[in-house]
This record gives sequence, structure tokens and C-alpha cells, in this order.
Amino acid sequence: MKKNVSMFARLLPVILVIAISTTACKTRPRWGTVLPGRTGNVSDEGLRPTNPRTGGPGDLGVAPIRPGGDGAGLSPIQPVTDGGVVSDPTGSGLDPFGPDRVNRDESKFAAQTVYFDFDKYTIKPNEIEKIKTVAAHLKANTTHLMEIDGHCDERGTEEYNRSLGEKRAQSIREYLVREGVGAERIRTISFGEDKPVDPGHDETAWSKNRRGDFVLLTPK
Repeated sequence: MKKNVSMFARLLPVILVIAISTTACKTRPRWGTVLPGRTGNVSDEGLRPTNPRTGGPGDLGVAPIRPGGDGAGLSPIQPVTDGGVVSDPTGSGLDPFGPDRVNRDESKFAAQTVYFDFDKYTIKPNEIEKIKTVAAHLKANTTHLMEIDGHCDERGTEEYNRSLGEKRAQSIREYLVREGVGAERIRTISFGEDKPVDPGHDETAWSKNRRGDFVLLTPK
């Protein structure tokens, strides 16, 4: 009897480790890593939840997804970050995109607004010429900078749509860079669902709100 109890005592830690590992494997979601600059359908990527307060791995769990919409049924992705790589050749420490350095023109390229399909951030073939028009201007005016604002329609969670808006802006930025525009001249911002151009609640409105806007920044 004592021998059996002693053997059980030695095996108990091993049994506990196996039990904990098995439970963790059943409950822990499997998330891949985000590939910077990748374009495609958001749902094609395995992405891990994040804690919006810290920007690190999430301790808040997976945010609930409302039925339907821009981002429906998908997991929240990385926190929104400014994709622009800001350079400071003068060493002044001033933000070259700051309001004290540039004038904002939101109307110059209003006709070049890029529109996206539901729940995607790939550039559609019929939108490419718009981006090429912007690229041609930036290459001809080397002191001009560009801000790209990403937007979504109202469906899906707020957190998800902010991340999806950033992916859309990044896709446009990536195309501008491929066209020969310096990456340091472009920054991206996501507004998610917060700035619709059409307040309606149908596909006609939603198709207008799934977009990327160009804001031209010229030196003061």
C-alpha cells in the first residue's frame, strides 16, 4: 500500500502537467502572425487578438463580432498603427507631417478616392489608374507629401473596422511605393467606421464608405 501511494505521489506532478497542457490546447486559439504590407482578403490571414490599451498580445480575449458587415465573422487584427515611415533629414526633430509644417488639401484628389469590396483591402483593377494619377503628381512635386485615410462601412465591430481601414490605407500606400514614390513621403491613418460620407444603412451607402481618401500635404 505504501509503495503504491509513493508511486502515485511521484506520478502526480506529471499527471497535472499533462492535464493542464491538454486543457490549454483545447482553449487557446491558434493565431498566425501579421505579414506587413500583405494585401488580400482579411479573412485569408490568421491573426491574433491584441490588447488595445498596450498594443501587446491581448488579455481581453477575442472581441465579439456583430452579424454581417465589414469584418463579419472574422477575428480582430493588430492594433492600428501609422504606417508612414517618417524621415527627418534636417535632424530638427519636427514631424514633417505636422500641422506647423504642411497645408492640408482634402479636395485635390477627391476624384481619386479608392473604393473597396466588402471585407477586403485588395486594390481592384478599376481603381489602379486613380493611384497612378496620385503617384504621377507626387513624383513631379517632390516636396509634396501624402496622407492616406482608410475607412469602412458601419458593419462589424469598431475595433475590427479600424484595423481593416488601416489595411486598406496600407494597400494604397504599398502601390504608391511600387510606382516610385518614397515611402517616407506617405503616412496612413485609419478612421474605421467613424467618418462615413453617406449616413445611409444600405449597400448604396456602404459601398461609398469602404474607401481610401487622399489628403495632399504641401509645404507652408
